[in-house]
Amino acid sequence: MRKLRVLLAYTTLLFSTTIIYAQQEKSMINEPSAITNLLEQKKTHNSSSTANDKYRIQVFYGNNNSAKEALKNFRSTYPNIDATIIYATPSYKVMVGSFKTRIEAEKNMQNIKTHFPNSFIIRPGK
Repeated sequence: MRKLRVLLAYTTLLFSTTIIYAQQEKSMINEPSAITNLLEQKKTHNSSSTANDKYRIQVFYGNNNSAKEALKNFRSTYPNIDATIIYATPSYKVMVGSFKTRIEAEKNMQNIKTHFPNSFIIRPGK
């Protein structure tokens, strides 16, 4: 028991008198300004618009192969509107656009309904 106390006393004395130099200097990171600009743009874009406050148009609901075909048809017909497939158990949905207001979504839906008559407006996240 006495040896343990002496050992403990020596280690305490050793660590209390030794100066530790680990991580005392400051590191300087040289990051390209283009990366900094991109990060700032992403922050402002993400803070100004979230996915939950946008209106989308659903143009298809069904199985995977039919959804891929509907997505291909939509992209060939409307190349300037973004479109994606979303899996919602047990089926797939083809969602298009990302509109800030319902009016904007309704204007686009009038054109889309000519090729996709079963389309309708939804607001994801609600």
